[in-house]
Amino acid sequence: MQPRPLLAGNWKMNGLAASAGELQKIIAGAPDLKADVLVCPPFTLIARFAEAARHSPVMIGGQDCHAEPFGAHTGDIAAEMLADAGAGAVILGHSERRVDHHETDAEVRAKTRAAWRAGLIAIVCVGESRKERDGGRTQEVVGRQLAGSLPERAEAGRLVIAYEPIWAIGTGLTPTPADIAEVHGFIRRWLATRFPGQGEAVRILYGGSVKPANAKELLTVPGVDGALVGGASLKAEDFLAIGAVYR
Repeated sequence: MQPRPLLAGNWKMNGLAASAGELQKIIAGAPDLKADVLVCPPFTLIARFAEAARHSPVMIGGQDCHAEPFGAHTGDIAAEMLADAGAGAVILGHSERRVDHHETDAEVRAKTRAAWRAGLIAIVCVGESRKERDGGRTQEVVGRQLAGSLPERAEAGRLVIAYEPIWAIGTGLTPTPADIAEVHGFIRRWLATRFPGQGEAVRILYGGSVKPANAKELLTVPGVDGALVGGASLKAEDFLAIGAVYR
């Protein structure tokens, strides 16, 4: 059975209190989409957004969490804190965390366990660099990230994989539909083998310069179960235009 699509917006380090107006527009447009909708604002807006989205079809999520539930970790946030603020999901292992903060697969794996411990959906990101793609190592790299980043037991309802080729994030560049289909097919086979009975239903999102202009081409590729959208999710008009693929 085809999983229900997920349209997830990663606001990254953008958004102030005034951005609640964009969320309200997303909430208003979400019922028209045949997809689950998730908005992941900065930590400062999670509680405010979660309250605004209460009783709506829009879920609010975080962009990272610490592996521990509490402790002397200045500047970090626990998965339990995200859940307490009203989040239902968290993005983990994004390439900007892996590159800028030198996060390892083992750290992403520990954070995934933490997300599940707190009752959150873990959206685990994987993807290759331009050099790795040009070297024909995409599946090797993605397979290694999956093996290192995912705990032993996974349930389809608590895990989402986001394939985001690093070289496509924020650059305007995208893989061809055939390339995306190939990688998503590889990820699906890997998940089905690793998690029999569950891996077949884990949603696999595509991310990397998804915009209204290319959404239909990218999101109708076989094996793509939705999108993780960066900059285009900051404006409700653009985000909902991408989601219009699922009307």
